[in-house]
Amino acid sequence: MTKKLEIARVDVVGSFLRPDSLKKAREDFEIGKITEAQLKKVEDTEIENLIEREKEIGLKFFTDGEFRRSWWHLDFFWGLQGVKKIDVKEGYIFHDEVTRAESATITGKISGENHPFVEHYKFIKKFEDKDHFARQTIPAPAQLLKEIDRNPKEEIEKIYPSRDELINDIAKAYKHVILDLYKNGCRNLQLDDCTWGMVVDKNYQDNLKKQNIDFNKEVNELLLINNKAISDLPDDLLITTHVCRGNYHSSYASSGAYDEISDLLFAKENVDCYYLEYDTKRAGGFEPLKKVSPNKKVVLGLITSKFPKLEDKGEILDRIKEASKYIPIERISISPQCGFASTEEGNILTIEEQWSKIKLLWEIAEEAFNN
Repeated sequence: MTKKLEIARVDVVGSFLRPDSLKKAREDFEIGKITEAQLKKVEDTEIENLIEREKEIGLKFFTDGEFRRSWWHLDFFWGLQGVKKIDVKEGYIFHDEVTRAESATITGKISGENHPFVEHYKFIKKFEDKDHFARQTIPAPAQLLKEIDRNPKEEIEKIYPSRDELINDIAKAYKHVILDLYKNGCRNLQLDDCTWGMVVDKNYQDNLKKQNIDFNKEVNELLLINNKAISDLPDDLLITTHVCRGNYHSSYASSGAYDEISDLLFAKENVDCYYLEYDTKRAGGFEPLKKVSPNKKVVLGLITSKFPKLEDKGEILDRIKEASKYIPIERISISPQCGFASTEEGNILTIEEQWSKIKLLWEIAEEAFNN
């Protein structure tokens, strides 16, 4: 049996700031100035340049930076059968700004045939070598469920009168895409998931109470749909998840510690590793890491991708030491808390400042893991 790939001690979540040439090409395509083929050519070139830089800086796993996407999650949803892009009255509400007003709705039964992300993966797979491996990032199944829930309930029930059928179809669609990725060589799949960061937020919990929605039922549904989608997959497919509290133009959407969800998320979600936001007090302390199953690893997102100022190395080393009280240091890796550009707007720092953050991670890892 082929073994799963090992988690890297220094890693990134996946998205990178878009270069100016790519931003301009996307703008030109939107106004009809260039063709889709011409846009793809620019994307291909910039992705190849990015992968070269990722390898040079020492990353074991590389991504396409999400350069072919506008959103970290919506582009994936729009690629599923039975799902389409829509404009909405209001975007996602973040701490100090509101996002572009786009979303997804269902037009029919959801399925996963011919997803464009499979072709995206096939392109980056070509750049693998004996030391570097391609990772595919996609939003978690729970994320699609909650996006659909933004639609009027009566509209959803026209297609899915049964909640169970909706959950089952989402899980089946995801499994179809995941197996298509696997058939084309993918052995490292990351599920990006803001739903867990959302449910620990007090404002969200207050809203659940107003709607007479039981918190335990809500979180168990998130666990159910994610585990359904990743059940019975090949043994050598590494499946990780990234838990986030929102990342848009250097702003955040929610706050709350992991304590309330640790029994479910850390002990019962059937992934191999957790990429966890831990760059601010909004994520709480490390004690919930005690609940991480013994066979799983954790990538601590201890430095921020939101701002350019470099963290104090000594402080981060102290935090790693603190975390190791609750989970053995052999099972700890480090990364930024999120991607640098979860949407094409990107966070408020330069491309070179982005790479400086990753260089700092290597300096920290040298002391934290080699002593």
